[in-house]
This record gives sequence, C-alpha cells and structure tokens, in this order.
Amino acid sequence: MIRVGVIGFGFAGRIFHAPVVNAVEGLELAAILQRSGRDAAEAYPAINVPRSVEELLSDSSIRLVVIATPNSSHFPIARQCLLAGRDVVIDKPFALNSAEAVELIRLARTHGRLLTVYHNRRWDGDFRTVLGLLGSGQLGRLVMYESHFDRFRPIPDTGAWRQSGAPGGGVLLDLGSHLIDQALVAFGLPKTVWADVRVERAGGMIDDAFDLCLRYPGSAAFDIREAAPGQQSGAGLTVWLRATSIAREPGPRFTLNGTRGTFCKFGIDPQEDRLRAGDLFRSSPWGADPEVHWGTLTEEVDGLPLSRRIPTEPGDYRCYYENVRDALLGAAPLEVTPVQAWRTMRILEMALESSRARREIVCDWSDEP
Repeated sequence: MIRVGVIGFGFAGRIFHAPVVNAVEGLELAAILQRSGRDAAEAYPAINVPRSVEELLSDSSIRLVVIATPNSSHFPIARQCLLAGRDVVIDKPFALNSAEAVELIRLARTHGRLLTVYHNRRWDGDFRTVLGLLGSGQLGRLVMYESHFDRFRPIPDTGAWRQSGAPGGGVLLDLGSHLIDQALVAFGLPKTVWADVRVERAGGMIDDAFDLCLRYPGSAAFDIREAAPGQQSGAGLTVWLRATSIAREPGPRFTLNGTRGTFCKFGIDPQEDRLRAGDLFRSSPWGADPEVHWGTLTEEVDGLPLSRRIPTEPGDYRCYYENVRDALLGAAPLEVTPVQAWRTMRILEMALESSRARREIVCDWSDEP
C-alpha cells in the first residue's frame, strides 16, 4: 500500500486528485493539506489534515505527494518534497516555465524519485476514441486535426487566482496544457508553432482565448522549396488547438480530416462533471459518454458520403494513478514522463513567443533534459 498526501483542497485537489487517489486500489489517501477550513476533514474524516507542507512531510510513511496548489507554487513545493525524498505528482502545468521544469527533473534524477505531471486528459474517452480511429486507418492519411476547449464564461472572475493577472494564470496554461499534451501523444514533436494568445472579455486581466497551430513536416503550409526531392506537397499534418471563454454554442471538441474520411465529435468528456456532482466512481460504466455526444465518421462509399456514429470509449482518470502506482512498484513504465511534460512547457513558451512576435516559431528540441 502506497500512502499518499495531497497538498491543496481547492478545485484540483477536491475534484481531480483526492477522490481519484481514494478510488485506486493500492493507494491510500493518508493526508490532505488544507491550510484553513474543515472541508477536507468533513469529506474524508478518517485521514490526517495537516496545515503546512512541513507537517505533512513529518509523516515519514507518506511516500507519494500530490501537489494540487496554484500554479505559481508548483515549483517551490515540488522542490521541497523531492529534497525530502518523496515521489511527486504535480497538477498541470508542470511549472511556470521550462527552466523550473528542468531543475525539478534534475533534482528527481539526483535523488532517485518519481516525478510526473497530472495530464489526466490522456484518459478522456473522446481522446481515447480519437487515438483508436487514428490507429485503425479509417481516416486515411490525416491532413488536419482540430481540438477545442470552449466555454461560456463571459464575465471574468478577477478575484480567482487563474484570472487575476498573477503569475501562472490564464487559459493557455490551464487548458492549453491539456490540448498540447494530447497532440504530442498523438503526433509527436512538431516542426513549428504559431499562436494567437489574447484577451477577449471586457475587463479581463489575463489571456482567456488562444488559437495555436502545430505543423509537422510536409504540411502544405510549408514553403514547397523545403520539400525533399520526390516529397509531395501537403503530405504532412496541421494541428489546430483552440480555446475561448466566449462560446455560447461550443464548437466540436474534435475534428479530424483525412484522405478517406472526416470525424467530428461534440461534447466534453463527462468525468469532470460527474466528479463535480459527487459521483465518486459509483456509476457504472464509469466515464460512459451519452450517445447524443458520440462522434460521426463520414466516409466516401461508391462515390457517395456515408456517415455513421462512433461510440465513445469510456474514459477513466483512475488509469493515471494506477500507472503511477505500478511505476512506483516497478511493474510498469511511467506513462506521463517528466520529459514529456517539459515538452508541453516548451510549446507553451513558444506559443507565447509566437503570439508576441506575430510570427511562426521553429521548434528547437536540442536542450531537452
């Protein structure tokens, strides 16, 4: 049994970490650090509720520490926990910048500790369905992949740390981390990054929308003079990642265009809403998507378009922590590696650079830790 301490009982700790850890066999939710209030004690009356990181780390039986605090505190708390000889899960984003991420990676290696980032949306059912379609070849050669995270929150909540203008806020770090990680899982490292990161809401103090484009070798968007001899123009892939806080009618969650067909999927993975509602993995099957939100695959058959619904695979955020457990026990390789999370941080930085400079950025991966 691996004893786990969660630092923070705000939205991330309360919805995405404590209940998931508590539902995974082989992990014991031993402590939740809440600096004030009794929410954690009332939700989990059998566990310890320390009031400081030092108090939590004084319990030498806690092996794994989950950091579910505001983004600006990820680096100092993770560093403190690694130096104390603990394995660490950090809620996304990894840190405020790639330099902080590199320092944590090197520290974890020096001390022989596991370090990973909570990119749980690899286990969204819709994304698992997309990966299955890509692997099946039903779309043919993929030309365009578009992924949206649209919301309708037209009035900024400037009292919330994510929207106050303080370091670590904004929708790019929040939602962009998920969308970029998914794209890297599906397609690997891009050749260039272009982005428009902006504030759309009146009174907004930090970015609340972005359009981000990742281009892969051979894309029609590249100068044809760059193509190798015999390489066909348009043989590559363009990836669009988008988010906005002003979408009264959200766009499709995924759109994929290939040479043999198009897949379009509306609706967000239901797990977050179920956890918010207090359904702590009680419903069965967990993560099942309502049929109304299943995606549509349209292919050409005998010269005519033929559309059919594609059932969404059930998602399950427990798979993330099951993998962390197995990696700690030496039974499986770690799925979300710190280097992968560093790559996501680098693309976030390149996106900001592109948006400021109003130009496309050529990716340089030579300084990968």
